[in-house]
Amino acid sequence: MVLSTSAEQNQIQSGATNDVIIEAKAVSKHFGSEIAINEVSFQIPPGKIFGFIGPSGSGKTTMIRLLAGIYKPTAGDVSVLGLRPSQFTRQTRERIGYMPQLFVLYPGLTVWENLSFVASIYGMGLQRGARLKQALDFVELGGHKNKLARTLSGGMQRRLGLAATLVNDPELIFLDEPTAGIDPVLRQKFWGHFRELRDKGRTLFVTTQYVGEAAYCDLVGVLVQGRLLVMDTPTGLRHRAFGGEIVDLRTKERLDRSYLEILRGLPFVTGKVTRPDEQGTIVRLIVDEASTAMPALLDWCKEQNVAIESIEEHLPPFDDIFVALVKKEAAHG
Repeated sequence: MVLSTSAEQNQIQSGATNDVIIEAKAVSKHFGSEIAINEVSFQIPPGKIFGFIGPSGSGKTTMIRLLAGIYKPTAGDVSVLGLRPSQFTRQTRERIGYMPQLFVLYPGLTVWENLSFVASIYGMGLQRGARLKQALDFVELGGHKNKLARTLSGGMQRRLGLAATLVNDPELIFLDEPTAGIDPVLRQKFWGHFRELRDKGRTLFVTTQYVGEAAYCDLVGVLVQGRLLVMDTPTGLRHRAFGGEIVDLRTKERLDRSYLEILRGLPFVTGKVTRPDEQGTIVRLIVDEASTAMPALLDWCKEQNVAIESIEEHLPPFDDIFVALVKKEAAHG
């Protein structure tokens, strides 16, 4: 359950009419001679999960701190909710939630006391018990409210941090490496929470070094050494990385090279034709669209009297997509 009041819902609905909720224009951030962010530009529409993905040290945390107003840009400009972060009013900040990488709450306070303290910072009144309970139930910590924060496991501390980020029901949520160091089961639960928030109209800006988490996002930005290589949907990233979608054709008998040459010349085949298996009974093709290419391939096999075992779209893991994108950028650079 997502927390909200009628006034906050109106605010969210009014914000959702804008085309852009976050914008960066040629933003750079230098720390002395070190360039952490290098001329990064992007726009993010409201009501989406945006994943900022890249290896450790690529500049993800620096970017999120620029957007939250913790850092000022060395060059360029950022706009969040229609304002530069330096222009944020208290009302603007109340529309934003920020979960840092590290646990920053008080280890000597209980789960409930920590959450109540954060709520008081946002000016929430003494009748806030129902809101706190909803926040803890949302992250499945309702049964642990009397535990001291220092006695919690690392995963539970991350969940408490998420509850504290959501206690004021923000419209825009910055999450810096929220799934770092937690087990795969809890990671899946976190992304379930994120999708639920997105479906309620919130916008989430999530940084992660787990490239596979790109699949959970609506939009993805790939950041390497402070530079934004590409920003696209997960499907769009596959197209960019490999030049199209991928289809695996498994035949009963190994196709000789003459058949492979014919396949390369088919109009819907836009890229490489390879054999990914040792037996050679699988032919992997780069096509424009798998949904239209697969029926055409079935017709081709029938015409050529090629007996098939199966035909299916191959979805490469995002680790492979990330590596392919980086290699392409290196080749162009």
